[in-house]
Amino acid sequence: MSDSLLLEMKNIHKKFPGVYALKGVNLELRYGEVHALLGENGAGKSTLIKVLGGIYKKDGGEIRIEGKPVEIRGVTEARANGISIIHQELVLVPSLSVAENIFLGREPVLANGLVDFDRMENETQRVLDDFGLSLHAADMINDLTIAQQQMVEIVKAVSFNSKIIVMDEPTSSISDKDVDALFKCIRSLKEQKIGIIYISHRMSELSQIADRVTVMRDGEYVETKVVAETTNDELIALMVGRSMTNYYSRTYSTSEEAILKVERLCSAKVHDISFELKKGEILGFAGLIGAGRSEAMQALFGLDKITAGSIQYCGKELKVKTPEQMIQAGFALVPENRRDEGIFAAHSLKFNLTLKALRQFIRGAYVDTKRENEITDEYMKALSIKAASDQVTIGSLSGGNQQKVVISSWLATHPRVLILDEPTRGIDVGAKSEIYTIMNELAKQGVSIIMISSELPEVLNMSDRVVVMSEGTITAVFDHMEATQEKIMQRAVNN
Repeated sequence: MSDSLLLEMKNIHKKFPGVYALKGVNLELRYGEVHALLGENGAGKSTLIKVLGGIYKKDGGEIRIEGKPVEIRGVTEARANGISIIHQELVLVPSLSVAENIFLGREPVLANGLVDFDRMENETQRVLDDFGLSLHAADMINDLTIAQQQMVEIVKAVSFNSKIIVMDEPTSSISDKDVDALFKCIRSLKEQKIGIIYISHRMSELSQIADRVTVMRDGEYVETKVVAETTNDELIALMVGRSMTNYYSRTYSTSEEAILKVERLCSAKVHDISFELKKGEILGFAGLIGAGRSEAMQALFGLDKITAGSIQYCGKELKVKTPEQMIQAGFALVPENRRDEGIFAAHSLKFNLTLKALRQFIRGAYVDTKRENEITDEYMKALSIKAASDQVTIGSLSGGNQQKVVISSWLATHPRVLILDEPTRGIDVGAKSEIYTIMNELAKQGVSIIMISSELPEVLNMSDRVVVMSEGTITAVFDHMEATQEKIMQRAVNN
C-alpha cells in the first residue's frame, strides 16, 4: 500500500433482494485529495457511500483506512473511523443555532450538569474563523442561506475530527458566487490533509476542484482517471457506455406566432415582467438564485397573487386566479423541488404519473382502469421510464426516472404551455440528454416551453431565446444566436 492512501475500498459487493447494487467496486482516496465519483443515477454511487458511512453493511470486499482493515457496521463506527457524509438534503435543525447544531448530541456540560453554552459557542466560533467564514456561532440556521448551511455541515464534519468527508451534490442548490466560497473551504480542507469524496453531476466543476475521478456504471467500477489528463467527453462516454455526439438535441423554432403575452406583471416578489412566448418555442429564463425566475412563473401559474399587469393567451385576456384554472387553460408547471413539490414518494409510479389526469379515467365512483393503464403505459414508453413495474414506489427510482415521471404526469394533461423549473437538476448526463430530446420533440409538436435553469450551457444550447432576470425584474432578452455566457452574466448581475 502506498503511504499516501487514506482510504481503500476493494472489491465491494452489495446485494438487495433480486438486485446486485454493487459488483466488485474499487475506490481509493489519498490524503488531501478531492476524488470525484461519477456515474448515472442508479450507477451505485449512493450505495457505495452508504456502505462507507455505515448505513448499509457490505456483502463482500474490504475497507482499509490508513492501511488497516476496518469493519463499518453502523454510522457510529463510521464516525469513529473519521468518516463524515454531507448529504444533498441537509440534516440541520432550523430552530437551533450554528453552535447547537454542530454540538447536537454531544454538548459540553458544566459541573452542575447544565450545558456549557459559552464553551460550545467559543469552540464553534474558533472553527468558523479558521475557515474564514463570516458566520457567528449564535446565528440561527433558519436565517442562513443554503450555501451557508453547507458550510455549517462542513464545519460540523471537521469538528468530529473527520479524516474523510463525503460531499453529495454540494453545489446543486447554490449560486456561482457561493460555489466559489465552497471551493475555497474545500481547498482549506485539502491543506489539512483531509480526503474528500465529491459527488456531482456538474461536469464543469471537476477541473476546478477534483484531482482524480472514478466512474461507475450499473453498480460496477469502470475506471479511475486523473482529471487533468481527461476530458468531459471521455468521462461521459465512460458513464453511459457510449459516445454522446448529440448531447443537446435541439431543432430551433422559427415560429412568430405568440401564444402568450405577459405585460408588466407584478406580484409580491416580482415587478414589471413583460415577455412573449411563441408557439413551439423553448424560452429560457436565466439569472442568479433569488433573481425572481421561479416567482414569476408561480404568479403566472396562479400560485402567487398577481397585483398588476395583464396576460393574453391565444389572443384573449386571461385572468389568473388558481392553478386549477391554469391547468384547465392548458398550462403545466414542473416544480424546481421535485422531492417536496413534485412527487408522493411513498406512492406508486402509476399513482404519481396519472394523478393529474384523473378526469380522463374517473367518472363519479367509476374508475376506468383500462384507460388508467393506457396512460401509464403510453408515457412510460414515450419517456423511456426505467422501472421494474408501474407499482414500484416512485421514491425508489433514480432521480432521472423520478423527473421523467413528474414530466409525464403533466404531459398527460395535454398542455399547450409547459413550464419547466430546473428540469435537469440533480440528474445524470444520460437522463439529461433524454430530457433534452423530450423537450425538443414537444417543441416540434407545437408545445411552448418555458425553461428556468441555473446551468448556462443548458440555457444557451436549448433555448430559442433567453430572458435574463435580476432582482425580480427582466433585464434583457437575447436570441439564441446572440446569447453568450458573458452577456447573460453581465445582465444577471446588473439590472
